[in-house]
This record gives sequence, C-alpha cells and structure tokens, in this order.
Amino acid sequence: MTNLSETVALEPEVGSLTLTDGSIALLNLQAQIDGLEGHDTFEQAATLIDLLILRGQILGRISDYEQAAQLANHQFGASATDAAPYIARARTRAVFHRFAEALDDLDRADRMAPHDAVAKRERAAILQAQGRFDEAISTYSAVMDSVGQFERAAALAGLWAERGEVDRAQRFYLDGLRCYRGISPFPVALLEFQLGVMWMRDARLGEARTCFEAAIRRVPAYAPAQGHLAEVEADLGNPESALARLYPLAVSSDDPDYAAQLARILGEMGWNDESSVWRRWAADRYDELTATHREAFADHAAEFWLGPGNDPKKGLRFATLNLEARKTPRARGLLAQALDVNMVGATPARCSGAALPN
Repeated sequence: MTNLSETVALEPEVGSLTLTDGSIALLNLQAQIDGLEGHDTFEQAATLIDLLILRGQILGRISDYEQAAQLANHQFGASATDAAPYIARARTRAVFHRFAEALDDLDRADRMAPHDAVAKRERAAILQAQGRFDEAISTYSAVMDSVGQFERAAALAGLWAERGEVDRAQRFYLDGLRCYRGISPFPVALLEFQLGVMWMRDARLGEARTCFEAAIRRVPAYAPAQGHLAEVEADLGNPESALARLYPLAVSSDDPDYAAQLARILGEMGWNDESSVWRRWAADRYDELTATHREAFADHAAEFWLGPGNDPKKGLRFATLNLEARKTPRARGLLAQALDVNMVGATPARCSGAALPN
C-alpha cells in the first residue's frame, strides 16, 4: 500500500502537450451526450451521467448537474442489487454536497462489492470535500495503485491544495503534467483551474492568473476559469477586461456567481444602477438555488450576501450551514469573515465564483 503522506513528487521537465483543440473537444463532448440520450443500458446511463457532470464543470451549467442527478435516481429498479447504480448516485449527490447521503450509497455499494476501487475513490473525494483529510489520504492510499499516474497526481494535487499546502500541491500538479498521456484537454484544464483557485486563496494573484489563462488556452469556453480570471483581473486593476469576460457568462450561465461578480465590480466602479440590476438577479437566483440545493450553494450564497448582496445576517446563516457540512480551511475562514462583518462591521467578503463539483 502506498503511503501518500510520505510520497515525494519529482520535479518534472514539463514540455508542451499535444491535445485536441478545446473547441473541438467540446463539440465532441456534446456529440457523445447527444448519442447517449435515450440510452438502453445502465452502462450507457453511467457514461452519460459522467459526461453531463463534465459539461456542467466546463460550461458552468447547474442544469447539467441536475439532469445527471435525475438520471442517477432513475437507475434503481432491476439493477438495485448491483453496486454500480449506488456509486453513480453517490457521485451526483456529492456534486450537490449531499455528503451524508452519498456516503450512505457508498456504504451500500461496499457491502455489494467490497473491493470496488471506483467506490473507494469516490469515498476519498467526499472525505476530502468534507475536510476529513487524514481519512481521505488513507482511503486514497488503498486504491491509488489501481489508477494511472496522472489521475493519482491530480487527486493528490487537489487534496494538498484543499489543505492549503501549496508547495506540495504544486509538485503534484507538475508531476501530473509530466505524466499525462491523453489527448483530451479537459483533465489538464481542470487541474490547472484547481491550482489557480489555490493560488487565489493564497492571495498570489500572478500565479492564479497564469493557471487560469493556461486552462482557458486548453478550453476557451471553460466558464469557471473565465470567471475566476475576471476576478483576478479586477483585483489587479483591469476591471474593463473583467467585465468583458463576465457579461457573456452572466447572460449564458444559470450560475449566479457571474452576475454577483458583475454587481460587485460595477459597484466598485460607481456604476450603481447597472450593479443593482445584476445584484437583484443574483439574489433571486441564490434564493432559488438555496431552496433546492441548500448545502451545495451555502458557501457561494454566504459570499454573495456578505459582499454585493449586502445582507450580513443571511451571509452568516449560510456560512454556518457551510461549516456544518465541510470542515475545510476555506469554510472556517468564511465563517470567521461572516462573524467579523456581523460583529464589528468589517469589510464584506468577496464573492469568489463557483466551481461546484469537488
């Protein structure tokens, strides 16, 4: 068994990767999804679930996550004695941060297939998302020999980034680039985005911009990367560029974070009337989402209400709910911000954009 806490990633020489053009890859993804509509087998349904989640990640489409969840729920019937439907449903429940229910599904899958590596990897990802990092490392250790080098490096880069151990996360990120042998741009772009988020949280905006720009070069339509890059650009003193990125996203995406970003930046520029329009749209959408997917949007809603939404008490309520589900450094920091804003009138939190699946 590999001891992941002791593993040292080698510093690679990262050359250019030969990948499918990101726009073509997105068209291929759409064609795959279209071809699986009206699927005949559970295997096809499971593939469609994964593809919908991937498209939701790339395009920032919450409706794709919802469709994947509905599809997973429909797989129970004659196959309910098989572990695979429970694993698929656990994955969609984890997307919406319904971690306890997802772990219940994986417990059932484990009783049916005790050695299923896919189920164990799903469990490790959920434990990581909950902030149970030691348990996640232990669970990853049991199955890492069953995955490829890139998947292993990417998982560890994400885990150490979530823990705030930026140097270790950077080493595994570089290791992942060195050993990637695929042609799809999506896994690499997702990894670069993840690292960019880590740098943002560490207030290293130059490094964050480099990662987000790299992800966008791989996949130009990568909405969360565009949104996060817009925030970085605004913080670095280029709000016009940030607005140019955000307007198309706010119009096309059903995720309110882009409208929330617009409201904040426009307000800081003194364009208060337009800022109010986007603020009202984001507020209505957050109310809708927190009514249907409360746990999943607690953190983003807290950031909005503490920032451009200007309702600190509401922000504190959602920050508290978020910490109940996720004992991560970010969740603790968000609650600390909320308490500061409510108790001493500190500067409101910044809305940092969405990247729903962990």
